Amino acid sequence: MSRPMFLTLADDSWQRAHYAMIVAAGALSLGRHVTLFAGGRSVLALTTDCSGLQGTIADNVLEAKGIAGFGELREAVLGFGATVMACETGLIMAGLTAKDLLAGVEVRGIVSFLELAGDNPLLAL
Repeated sequence: MSRPMFLTLADDSWQRAHYAMIVAAGALSLGRHVTLFAGGRSVLALTTDCSGLQGTIADNVLEAKGIAGFGELREAVLGFGATVMACETGLIMAGLTAKDLLAGVEVRGIVSFLELAGDNPLLAL
């Protein structure tokens, strides 16, 4: 059995968030369990309206080039059973509440994420 993957995001970069979703979806497709923790303003990547991310590229622009859009990737990551967490402090920092998050996203603190990760490596994007 392969090791679980623990990903963390820390800023409001659309590019980093998009790539994190690509990595997470790829790992999930290979049967690995994935936990994604969004800290700081990266919680914007987990909202129903992620337009607050910096450098956003519209899904239709990506899809016209044969690249999976951000919305499609987020749906895949949540649909394939990843554990997705938004940092409580990050929500406050971004002026958001749990109601702004996608269905299935848990509100947790960094300690919960680190406890779940245990001695497994963390991948920070």
